[in-house]
Amino acid sequence: MTRAQYRSSDVDLMARMMRAEAEGEGQQGMLYVGNVIVNRLVANCLDFKGLRTVPQVIYQVQGGNYSFEAVQKGNVFYQRARGIERRLAKQTLDYWRDHPAKHALWYFNPHAPCPPTWYGQPHTGQFKEHCFYKPKPGTCDSVYKG
Repeated sequence: MTRAQYRSSDVDLMARMMRAEAEGEGQQGMLYVGNVIVNRLVANCLDFKGLRTVPQVIYQVQGGNYSFEAVQKGNVFYQRARGIERRLAKQTLDYWRDHPAKHALWYFNPHAPCPPTWYGQPHTGQFKEHCFYKPKPGTCDSVYKG
């Protein structure tokens, strides 16, 4: 059973996002970004209520801006996905989850040490330049299932 329902076009879109957000952090970094995307898709809580498709997650607007910096700035997000990124995207949609992004709904690159919380959410760990954060216990239990 897959973690989320998706179409082949969703795999391509997610692959482009993973590449744009974490290409410099290698395949592992891209997998972690993919975890966050899928977690937001299945969470249905907090800022992510009602998101039912990969495009809804990728193009979500919060506070007047796209949620993902790569969509805001464009950078390599608008380049074609390569085979490796498509494989990694499918892997996260189907089954792959791992620490520090296993339950994470947020990540960012602070260009400094990771703060212990981010907007009140606990830090779960760091991979290279990205800090990952999961919801406080009891605020989004659906992200911990599966």
